[in-house]
Amino acid sequence: MKRVKTAFFCRQCGNQSVKWLGRCPSCGEWNSFVEEPVSAQAGADAAEFATRDKPRSIDSIEAGDRDRTSTGLAEMDRVLGGGIVKGSVVLIGGEPGIGKSTVLLQMMECLASRKLPVLYVSGEESASQIKLRALRIGALSADLLVLVEVSLENIMDHILSVNPTVAVIDSIQTICSADLPSPPGSVGQVRESSEKLILMAKRKGIPLFLVGHVTKEGAIAGPKILEHMVDTVLYFEGDSGHAFRIIRAVKNRFGPTNEIGVFQMSERGLEEVTNPSSLFLSERPIDASGSVVIASMEGTRPLLVELQALVCPSNFGAPRRTCIGVDHNRVSLLAAVLEKVLGLRLASQDIFVNVAGGVRLDEPAADLGIVAAIMSSYWDQPVEGGTVVCGEVGLAGEVRAIGQRDERVKEAARLGFNKAVLPPPSRSEKPSTGSQGTLSVRSLSDLSQVLFQGNQRARQRGSRGSIDKTLDK
Repeated sequence: MKRVKTAFFCRQCGNQSVKWLGRCPSCGEWNSFVEEPVSAQAGADAAEFATRDKPRSIDSIEAGDRDRTSTGLAEMDRVLGGGIVKGSVVLIGGEPGIGKSTVLLQMMECLASRKLPVLYVSGEESASQIKLRALRIGALSADLLVLVEVSLENIMDHILSVNPTVAVIDSIQTICSADLPSPPGSVGQVRESSEKLILMAKRKGIPLFLVGHVTKEGAIAGPKILEHMVDTVLYFEGDSGHAFRIIRAVKNRFGPTNEIGVFQMSERGLEEVTNPSSLFLSERPIDASGSVVIASMEGTRPLLVELQALVCPSNFGAPRRTCIGVDHNRVSLLAAVLEKVLGLRLASQDIFVNVAGGVRLDEPAADLGIVAAIMSSYWDQPVEGGTVVCGEVGLAGEVRAIGQRDERVKEAARLGFNKAVLPPPSRSEKPSTGSQGTLSVRSLSDLSQVLFQGNQRARQRGSRGSIDKTLDK
C-alpha cells in the first residue's frame, strides 16, 4: 500500500512541522500539535482556480459600492460594512443555539424574495429539520435552495452548477474532503475544505458564509489560520438569559471593525433592534445606588448601556471581584486607583460589576462609568438621573480624553439625558458648540465633586476613609 504522507499541525494557529513539538514556536501554545495527513492535491487545486491575471495599474481596477448586495437585514448590512461584497468569504462563530443558522436562513429568505437564487448547504441537519425552521420564520421562497451534504467535492460541484448569488456552508466543521482520510472537524479537514472553498469563491465571484463552531474559551474551533484566510469574521454574543443577540465584526476587509448589529430573539426568529440604547435602558431602576449610564462606541454606533456595581463588606479573607461584561483585571486596577487617590477602603469589600443586557464593553472609555458606579454603591448614594458618564482613567487618577465626543453626547441628548460627564476635549479636537449639558472632569476628585457635591454624608465617609487609612499607616 502507498504510504500516506503526514505532518504535525498546531490546532491554534495552523503552524506545520515535520515532527511533534511540545510547544508551538509560532503561537506559544503547549500540547497543541496533532498529526494529520497531507493532501497531495492542494497544489493542483490551487492551479485549477488560479486567476492567471497579469499585473495592471490600480487606477484601471474598478471597485465600489455597486459591487455590494444588500442582505435585506439592516443590522447585518451595518456589520458587513454596507452589504455583501462579490467573492467575499464571511466566517460566523458563536455558542450553540445562539441563532447563527436562524439569522442566516432569514438572510437567505430576504435575498430569495428578490428573485435572487441562493444556496443553503447544511451538514448538521436534515432537510425536514431545515423546513421546520423555515416554516417558523417564514422562509418559503422558491429561489431558496437547500442542500444536505458533507462531501466537499459534491458541494463545490453544486455551487458551480447553481451559481447562486450567496452560498451558506453550515458548518465548516462538518465538511470533509476525499483527499484526506482524517475525520470531519480535524485540523487538516477544516484547513483543506476552507482553502478550496475560498479559492472557488475568489475565482467565481460567489460570496460564501461559513459557520464555525466555537471552543469552550469562545474562540472559533480549528486552526487560527482560518480567521486569517477569510475576509470577515463575525462573532455572535449573548446568553440564554437575555433575548438580545449581538453580532460583532472582529475583522472586516471591506468595512469598519468592531461594528455591531443588535437582534432580539422572538417566536419568528431574530428581529432587528433599530434603537438598542432605548431597549437596553428600558428596565433601568430609578434612583438606585450603583447604577450608572455610560456612552460607549461600538464601531461607528454610539450605544448607551447601564452599568451596575455592588460594593459590600467581604466575609472572607480575600475579597471577591466578579465582573460580567467588563474586563476583570480592569476593574481590579480601577479599584486600586480609587483606594489610592480617594481613600476608599475597598481592600475589605467585595465588588460586583455587571453590564445590563448582556453587552460586553471593551473600550477604555467605560472606566469613568465603572468608577462612578463603584463610588455610588460604596457611599450608597445614587447618581442623579439624566446623567451619562464616559471617560478613561489613568493610574494617577487623571481622566483622559476620549474619541467621538460629539456622537456620544448627541445620542445621550436624543434619549433625554441632559447632563454628560466627560473628560475635557483633547488639543486636536475642536470644542463642540451644542454641548450645553457637558461637564468636564480632569480627575477622580472632580468626578466626586460633580456627582456627589450635595452629598454631605458621602464627603464625610470619604474623608473618614482617608483618616482611617492614615491611622493604619
